[in-house]
Amino acid sequence: MNEISLPLLSGILFCLVILSAFFSSSETGMMSINRYRLRSNAKKGHSSAKRVEALINKPDRLIGVILIGNNFVNIFASSIATIIAIRVWGDAGIALASGLLTIVILVFAEVTPKTLAAQHPERIAYPASLILKPLLFILYPLVWFVNGISNGLLKLVRATARDHNADSLNTDELRTVVHEAGSLIPSKHQDMLLSILDLEKVTVDDIMIPRNEMIGIDINEDIDDITSQLQSSQHTRLPVYKKEVNNIVGIFHMRNISRFFHEEELNKAAFMQYTREAHFVPSGISLNKQLINFQQVKRRLGIVVDEYGDVLGLVTLEDILEEIVGEFTSDMAATSKDIHPQKDGSFLIDGTATIRDINRILDWKLPANGPKTLNGLIIKQLEFIPEYNICMDLFGYKVETLHLKDNMIKTARVQEHVRDTKTS
Repeated sequence: MNEISLPLLSGILFCLVILSAFFSSSETGMMSINRYRLRSNAKKGHSSAKRVEALINKPDRLIGVILIGNNFVNIFASSIATIIAIRVWGDAGIALASGLLTIVILVFAEVTPKTLAAQHPERIAYPASLILKPLLFILYPLVWFVNGISNGLLKLVRATARDHNADSLNTDELRTVVHEAGSLIPSKHQDMLLSILDLEKVTVDDIMIPRNEMIGIDINEDIDDITSQLQSSQHTRLPVYKKEVNNIVGIFHMRNISRFFHEEELNKAAFMQYTREAHFVPSGISLNKQLINFQQVKRRLGIVVDEYGDVLGLVTLEDILEEIVGEFTSDMAATSKDIHPQKDGSFLIDGTATIRDINRILDWKLPANGPKTLNGLIIKQLEFIPEYNICMDLFGYKVETLHLKDNMIKTARVQEHVRDTKTS
């Protein structure tokens, strides 16, 4: 080293600091890069993205080659700095060189490049992969040796080195990603994505049309009554049953009505020719599973039945889609047949209205994990069926029953208020 001039040594030291900055920034850039954007770019054929993905898929090797290179240049830089200090200040310069080199390494080879790499990981990782990939090939025996010792030490503490898999997200993590997407995803699209994730938490029982509200055709009725009902129906598909809803015999699609009316003789036999076998849905099945079932059986309507085969209601493909995209109307409260806004700010609500619909339409927070209807929720809180109209506090909402019939609360006036949630 005595033969090497001081300017040359300074140049070597400068280059070593640059190399140290390169390894430091490469490590941060590789570990901070957006894995999903990286995979997307790699699938599109981006060569740099493919190189980076190949490197980070083996993180132990990547970190190994980076740390070997970084430690080598730092130790070499320390030796060069010591030689320069001795030549300039003598033996007293060793301590000074250590202090100055520490500051230089921290500022110019650690903090600054790592901060830059954290802010712009792709700009650092992509070009760095051009150097790191061949360097890994050259130093692979040394990397393998170091990793072997490291993995052996990990086994001593009952830990194992595994391939890094940052692509796996559970539902809650994916929901957080969607929430934090901000302006990158329009708010309406965010709501739709979150609704899709929530389909597994909602069952057909939550959105079905209950049995008492089902509109169908009783095949035991007179044929004139059946044809009259077909002509006035506002529904695309109608369940067909015998005497009672539990005896479902099929589904009639209104697209067949013209062909039925062109029959030579309008009778029940001709009508049943256009009736398709019903698709039954078990109670409690989640919406995401039922959506797949509809797709597999090529159906748009299902009859929900309990474990005893009794009909509970019906669910349609449109009902499930509305859970994802929202109601197909801009003013749901104004068009709902079960909820009627009043001038004083209260709402007249049908007792059969589902809690889920009430919460969605009015943006309320009535508990939906118990009874499905307003009538059921009120009776559960009272723990008896009222014989006379009453007023009560229901989970922060003022409820006044208006119409009682057949052991049910047919209509209630409900209004938000700030009093404690106690029943009276």
